[in-house]
Amino acid sequence: MPRIKVVIAEDSLTVRKRLVEIVSADPDLELVGEAADGKEAIELVRRHRPDILSMDMMMPLMTGLAATEYIMAHFPTPILVVSASVNRGELFRTYDALAAGAVDVMEKFAGEGNDEAWAKDYLITLKLVSRIRVITHPRGRLTSIPQSPTSLGAAPVSLAPQKYSVAAIGASTGGPGAILDVLNGLPDSFSLPILFVLHISEPFGTAFADWLDGQTARRVSYAKEGELVSAAAGKVLMAPPGQHLSVRDGRLRLSLEAERHSCRPSVDVLFESVARDYGPAACAALLTGMGRDGAAGLLKIRQAGGLTVAQDEASSVIYGMPREAALLGAATQILPLSEIGPFLGRVPASPMGQRR
Repeated sequence: MPRIKVVIAEDSLTVRKRLVEIVSADPDLELVGEAADGKEAIELVRRHRPDILSMDMMMPLMTGLAATEYIMAHFPTPILVVSASVNRGELFRTYDALAAGAVDVMEKFAGEGNDEAWAKDYLITLKLVSRIRVITHPRGRLTSIPQSPTSLGAAPVSLAPQKYSVAAIGASTGGPGAILDVLNGLPDSFSLPILFVLHISEPFGTAFADWLDGQTARRVSYAKEGELVSAAAGKVLMAPPGQHLSVRDGRLRLSLEAERHSCRPSVDVLFESVARDYGPAACAALLTGMGRDGAAGLLKIRQAGGLTVAQDEASSVIYGMPREAALLGAATQILPLSEIGPFLGRVPASPMGQRR
């Protein structure tokens, strides 16, 4: 079996040499290049067409974000962002890179003490990300907000006369770009509260809602305990990092209960609570992601009479979660990412606060 070709882009010589040591010691990996800046990274990717690029964000001459945008637009390559995530600006650049097509992110080791556990996780993640299919992903398409759902070519799917009071969305790997597409595909008139769960490891989730708020015309914030769902008409309320988000009696609930599918927040926790509280007045979408979180919860919403959508395989970064939903028969519609926002945008709204 051919070895996995790796390029490492990291401006710190000390960190880069340690990453090179880790990769070079693994018999399944082949280091084909190392770069100290974004321009070198682009040239190495162009020349060697590696299976995986390990990318730092803060580099001289050309940042990791700029290099990511160029690579994903011209010769798509699975990219693992390895970031120190020490400040808000770097976090925002990391989110930009994920939205531009980078596959995953992990925190850079501190460079002190025993880093063997980190090295093991790094190797596992490199191998996993290298197997993910990526597509041409020009960053520019994320900057324009469509004025109507028809501008994205929504399929003319018939909707039942049922009216809805809440929308719930879940995503994992590939989720930052996917949720942007969905939100930007909604018309200005869309008035349902949107509850959103994204799998993103700490500490990288700490400012994601703020970043997303700046990327879309729709207001986005982290959910707060006891907040009325009906008071968030047209807004996006996101599960805080490391906390489950659910609904009970029309109010948001946050908890530190056990992980579901190794995830906290869990999409299943949100979807199951929405099914119980809203029943046929709920609509939900399960987007790209690894694993099965959200599939069973989406089925609960469908069984309760709600409207359910799963992203299709062709447009998913990883067809894991939506695939599981499709296999369970949990989705009333399976749609390309570009059609999910417009489809939800045509959902008729019921009076705010109406539940099952």
